[in-house]
This record gives sequence, structure tokens and C-alpha cells, in this order.
Amino acid sequence: MEWRDEGVVLTARRHGERDAILSLFTFEHGRHRGLVKGGTGRRQRPLLQSGNRLSCRWRARLPEHLGVWTLEPVRLYAGALLDDPAALSAVGAACGLLELGLAEREPHPRLYAGLVSLLEHLAARTPDWPVRYVRFELLLLGELGFGLELSACAVTGTTEDLAFVSPKSGRAVSRAAAGPWAPRLLPLPAFLVGDAPATDADVLAGLRTTGHFLERHLLAPHGRLQPLARARLLQLLAARAGEEGGGAS
Repeated sequence: MEWRDEGVVLTARRHGERDAILSLFTFEHGRHRGLVKGGTGRRQRPLLQSGNRLSCRWRARLPEHLGVWTLEPVRLYAGALLDDPAALSAVGAACGLLELGLAEREPHPRLYAGLVSLLEHLAARTPDWPVRYVRFELLLLGELGFGLELSACAVTGTTEDLAFVSPKSGRAVSRAAAGPWAPRLLPLPAFLVGDAPATDADVLAGLRTTGHFLERHLLAPHGRLQPLARARLLQLLAARAGEEGGGAS
């Protein structure tokens, strides 16, 4: 059997001396693996970097077989971001979470569109790409069935001054309703409930909240750790947030 699609590289690992096993997140066929013949060679290796967008053909004798990829470049994002460690870490974090979280061969076209949008903003060096990255993690949680409810307070129903998220229910809580329980709740930065501007400290707060639910639903149940690229992204944003704070004092 054979099909054609487009996809974003999630991971690639050496197979034998010359070949590679490639995991692609495709638009119509979901996360799909296959063999890339000559994948460690000079011509193919640059294509197999996480975050690259490729046109692909998958062929196998039977659907359950590993299959073989034939690939052509659409947009090679990875190489364009080599001089931006934070943006490159965001690409690695997004691809790593998809590799860990998505079932094989299960389509998620809305999530695929969200990933491509994020990659385009990273490549364009859009200043608000960190905000878009946090929203991508929220989209991933929603696609996996663990979406957060951030539109109204879980206690009072108000839509005003939403400042926290319940770590148990994933629902928003207003500042007034939180009261003395506020230290036990997760932060809900304003940019996640409106069009408010966001500092790197705000982004870190958002990542703390999404990270809690990723750990709870995606990582811990399977004994997994967060991608190293996500940990690196947090470190880089924390350093930038410290610089912002130092400049403001």
C-alpha cells in the first residue's frame, strides 16, 4: 500500500549503518513511523531534523509493516533557528511532547495546523512566539482529552479577574474566590484568558500550569520525563525573565 501526505519531523534515530527510523507527525495519518534509506547520509540527514516540514510518501506491503519513506523538503525550520537557542528549544519541546503523547497513526489535523502555525511564527521571529508556544501546549492537552476550562470561575461562575487554575479540576478560579487557598492553586496569566501582553515571567507562569497537567496526564502515568528541550526552554526563559526584572529595578 502507499499514501502521500505532508508531515513535521518529530524524531529520527539511526538504524544500521546508513538508514534511519523516522517519526513524522502527518496531517492526515497522524504520528507515523517509517524507514529512511540512507537517512544518515549527507543528502538525507539535513531533512531529518526535528521541526522540519516535509512532503512524504509512505510505502509498505501491508498496513501494519514499518514501511519506507520517500521525502522532499517543504520548509526546513530547524536550520533557520540555529542561532536562537530559545526558539530551537521550543521546536524540540513541541516535537518531543508530540512524540511522547500521540498514539501512532491517529490523525489530529487541528493539532497539526497549530504546530505548523507555531513553527511559522518561530521562523519569522515573531516577538510573541513564547505566548504561542504556551497556547500550543494547551491545544495539545485539549487534543488528548485533558483540556483546561479557563472561561469562567469554577466557584462563582464569574468571568472577571480569573487568576488561578485548580490543579485537580483544571478549571479557572477568580482571585476573590481563591482567598486563602491561592497558594495551593496554579497561576493563570492574563494572556491565556484575553489579549493581554505577556512578559517572560508571565510565559513561565503559563508553562508551570501546562507543565503540571502534562506531567499528570501524559508523563507520570507512563514513567516518562519531560523532553530535555522543554527543560532547556524553561531555563532560557527564566534567564530572560531575570534580565527583565533586573532592568526594571
